[in-house]
Formats: sequence, C-alpha cells, structure tokens
Amino acid sequence: MNKGFLNWLIFIALSIIWGSSFILMKEGLKSLSAYQVASLRIVFSGLVLLPTAIKHFRRIPRDKIRIIFLSGLFGSLLPAYLFCIAEEGIDSALAGTLNSLTPIFVIIMGALFFRSKTSAHKVLGIVISFTGSILLLLSKGHMQDNENLLYISYVVLATIFYGINVNMVHRHLQNTGSLQIAAVALTLNAVPALLVLAGTGYFSLPLTESGVMYSTAASAVLGIMGTAVASIIFYMLVKRAGAVFAAMVTYGIPVVANFWGLIYGEEVGWKQFTCLAIILAGVYVANRKTAEN
Repeated sequence: MNKGFLNWLIFIALSIIWGSSFILMKEGLKSLSAYQVASLRIVFSGLVLLPTAIKHFRRIPRDKIRIIFLSGLFGSLLPAYLFCIAEEGIDSALAGTLNSLTPIFVIIMGALFFRSKTSAHKVLGIVISFTGSILLLLSKGHMQDNENLLYISYVVLATIFYGINVNMVHRHLQNTGSLQIAAVALTLNAVPALLVLAGTGYFSLPLTESGVMYSTAASAVLGIMGTAVASIIFYMLVKRAGAVFAAMVTYGIPVVANFWGLIYGEEVGWKQFTCLAIILAGVYVANRKTAEN
C-alpha cells in the first residue's frame, strides 16, 4: 500500500477516534457524574498502557518522572475532568469545536512561560481564531448566560492546560520516547483518578444496572480508544509522516465532533460551521510559519 495513502488512513482514523470522544462523554454522563466519567477514562487508559509503562519505567531518569507525571496531569487528567464538567452544560459539538483552540494556546503559553518566539503570523492566527471563537459563542443565542459561559470557560481552561503540556514536553522531555511519556504519564495519573472514582461513590452504585453499565462502557471506550489507543496511533503517525502532518489532526477533530452533534440533534448549522472554518483558518495561519522553519 502507498505510504502516503496509509498515512492519510491513519490520520482519518485518529480524527474519528478523537472527534468521537466528545459524544462518548455525553453518553457517559447519562448515568454517571462528570468526575466518574473522567476518572474511568484515565483509569482504563492507564490499565491498557500499564504493561508498556512497566517496561519503560526503569529506563526513564528519575529526575524526569516528576515532569512526566505533570505532563499527564496537564495533558490528560485535568482536561478530562474539565471537558466532562463542561459537557454537563454545553453541546459536545461546541466542546469539540473549542478544542481546536489548543494550537493557539500552545503558542500563547510558549510565549508567556517558555520563552518561545512569537512571529507576526502567530499573532495574526491568534486574532483570527479568537474572532472565530467569539462569533461561535454569539451564534448560540443562549450562550450569553453566565452559567453557560462558565461551562465554556472549562473547555478553554482545558486547552490552556494542553498548551502548557505541549511546551513542557518540548522543553524538558525531548530525549524521552513519546510512547514512554504517554504510558508512564497515564499510568501514574490513573492512581489519583482511581482515588477520585472511589471518593465519588462509584463502587457503591448498582454497577449491574443497565444505565450504569452503559455509561461505564462508554467511559471505558473513551479511555481505551480515545486516550490510550489514540495516543499510540498519534505517535505512530508522527514517526511515519512527521510532527507537522500529525498535528493537522486538529483540523479533523472538530469536524467529526460536529458531525456527531448533528446526528444527536444538537444545535449545529451553517453558522457554527462557518465559525469553525474561521477558527481553523487562524490555527493554520498561526502554525504555517512554524512549519516552514
């Protein structure tokens, strides 16, 4: 099979998996709390990657373990809770669309805290994406309510954490394998996730009741496919096609998320897709210069 064609198949598969994560959160929330869904997601992803983590743990320098834990904290654990809490008040399609702000916050966090250079292209891209985000919120008339804006702020905070994580990994974990980082980070963060899961009374629920089983299954798929398997596929794509091509999955995720939103009858129309196009145009402009250097 042609290498380029296979790369695009992997790209599409990754977009579908990550883009479907937002509707899986909604399904998990039908019978479980946001904290339980997010905790199950991290626990299941940690269990799947546990053998890989055990294999590589001793090979990682001790001074890097703390950084890897923080990478899992900012890159997986905290965003998992924030997205689930947010989807208690907003559509999954909106959450998936706002997730596309991640590359913008990678640039902003890099400039603010990691001494990364900010070019005119990046500033212009940030302005374009920010404009698209504001228009997206205005396109949903009820989003001006303070409560809904609070839920939206959870998604924005999650993308800020993603931005911090990417810069932290780039600066401090350059010589550590990507799969090692993912496996060890998720396994370590599965421990506090398990404690939160127990603290929320999950194990006292009627676990054999159909609704609880369904939401648990959705959370398990979210963790196994949307976190563990997706991470492996992403790093495979990075090795095969390069970081720039792999990073463009940002363009595919919100498209899939909005597709699921349409199927589930969420408020998704031409206005939302137009705003999505503006946000992604900003992401493209902001990262174009980086790709050329």
